Amino acid sequence: MSGHSKWANIKNKKEKTDSQRGKIFTKIGREIAIAVKEGGADPANNSKLRDVIAKAKASNMPNDNIARSIKKASGELGSVNYEEATYEGYGPAGIAVIVDVVTDNKNRTVADVRHIFDKSGGTMGASGCVSWMFNHRGVIVIERTASIDEDELMMTALDAGAEDFEPQEDVFEIYTAVNDFSKVREALEAAGYTFISAELSMIPTNTTDVNDPEAVQKVLRFLERLEDNDDVQEVYHNGILPEEDDED
Repeated sequence: MSGHSKWANIKNKKEKTDSQRGKIFTKIGREIAIAVKEGGADPANNSKLRDVIAKAKASNMPNDNIARSIKKASGELGSVNYEEATYEGYGPAGIAVIVDVVTDNKNRTVADVRHIFDKSGGTMGASGCVSWMFNHRGVIVIERTASIDEDELMMTALDAGAEDFEPQEDVFEIYTAVNDFSKVREALEAAGYTFISAELSMIPTNTTDVNDPEAVQKVLRFLERLEDNDDVQEVYHNGILPEEDDED
């Protein structure tokens, strides 16, 4: 079961420079704002907030930043009214794309996202046009190290309610139903495991191989334009690109 991880390829994360980390922290801050708005500022009584805090810690967001984001979201430091939206369509090379945003101005954001699709040779479509090709699941990624017993980790995850456990060359990938994600994540956290990432995601049920070098570059530029937009939280797609773009 070892080998190159399709998840790592599809995820296409680029957490390298300080400026990119700062952008990631800003986006997580918006997720905290949404979670607090929906369930309050106390993580003990707000499972969505607990999940976002776990995601923040996996991204090495400082505790001070997390606390400040919660205070801002609860109105203690002034607040901005954010709302969530999802856009779908086809990108270069025909890849299916889902874009999750958190914005204080939907009109601005939808115009920006549509412009990126158009500029990149893609097409933004109606709601539901590609989401049927994805499954909404929880994904927990743990680094493979000599101190981790694979069987023990697998049993802990499955006993907590995980659906799938997939060992890769350098990581363990754990998949859960959406409703079981918090329970599984908290069980693994309680058992002492730390995460590279832990979040709800959209996993493609079928993939599109992109091998033509020119098409690969078009797809990468398209994804970067989306991810660089301040309102865009997550970009999911079903493209499988050559492994050379996996530079972590």
